[in-house]
Amino acid sequence: MPKKFDHNHLLILLYLLSHSLGKIHIHSLLSITFVDTIQEGSAVAEPIGICYGRVANNLPPPSTVLEILQDNGISSVRLFNTDPAILSSFSATPTIHLTIGVPNELLPTLASSSVATTLDWLQSNILAHIPANQIRYIAVGNEIFLKDPYYTPHVLPAILNLHQALQTLGLDNSIKLSSPQAASVLSASYPPSSASFDPSVQPSLLPLLRFLRDTNSPFMVNSYPYFSYLRNKNYVSLEYALFRATSEVVNDGELVYSNLFDASVDAFVSAMEREGVVGVPVVVSETGWPTGGGEAASVENSRAYNAEVVRRAVEGVGTPRRPGVGVEVFLFDLFDENEKYGEEFERHFGIFGPDGLKAYDLNFN
Repeated sequence: MPKKFDHNHLLILLYLLSHSLGKIHIHSLLSITFVDTIQEGSAVAEPIGICYGRVANNLPPPSTVLEILQDNGISSVRLFNTDPAILSSFSATPTIHLTIGVPNELLPTLASSSVATTLDWLQSNILAHIPANQIRYIAVGNEIFLKDPYYTPHVLPAILNLHQALQTLGLDNSIKLSSPQAASVLSASYPPSSASFDPSVQPSLLPLLRFLRDTNSPFMVNSYPYFSYLRNKNYVSLEYALFRATSEVVNDGELVYSNLFDASVDAFVSAMEREGVVGVPVVVSETGWPTGGGEAASVENSRAYNAEVVRRAVEGVGTPRRPGVGVEVFLFDLFDENEKYGEEFERHFGIFGPDGLKAYDLNFN
């Protein structure tokens, strides 16, 4: 009996059929040329963003948040949902650009809707509250593959519907779509050149990566060297995780890695290239270090880690595999989130207190 395709399968099938093998090869060659051209030129700086998580009961009002951001020269903010009051608050500050999250639980509806219905959702839930020119990215879901797999079949169909809605509005070139993933989508990451994606997520992840390549959109990853250190202390030193390694380095062919952040970013680049997806930029959509609540979680270590992440981005340091190409980063988190579940350190990533004072001195530009 013939297999019956639902709406989601049909969307994915149509997308895959629209991209011939020849087109993929041509696009890859163009991407390689583009990246090589950048690497031969001057360093390319990237903005430092910050995540504005709101799982807390003691956060300052939006007006105070805007003052904190402006006083510290922060012009890029990641939100995790489409709260209309929060979106509207940013409309008064056109110099701040947003990455707006679509919660995981909304993906089935967006994936199964018509493009017209998706367009209505986009206009009423996002564009009615914030000007389009303030939106940099729409992050569709968060850490779904492996961590929230129930929603996996809905990721790409939801993205395709949103992309068509943006095309209808003529916004597909200015507002990019992606879906942030956890580092656990890699089954191997050492050394970075040998990195590969977990076979169980490849059927869903690879079509997403091809979409990102074909639309000049970034692959968003949430990367926490702190977690890697906690889980692998026999192999990852604190100095290597905190950019403090002097003699401890990882030699990977002709490339040398002196810190875990670079190795993690380049592992994703290598894993994509292994699958024939070349030239897709990596945006680190979350990274940070807790100030307390766990082993090696302290103000000093948080300052050391975040300060070096900021420096490398604003100076366009890049990574050994992509030198001189700054990595766009969103620091986690604007405030401590005292109602988050999990280990105690999960509630202590905030760079600012509810009173607007910094937990430690950190310059964002």
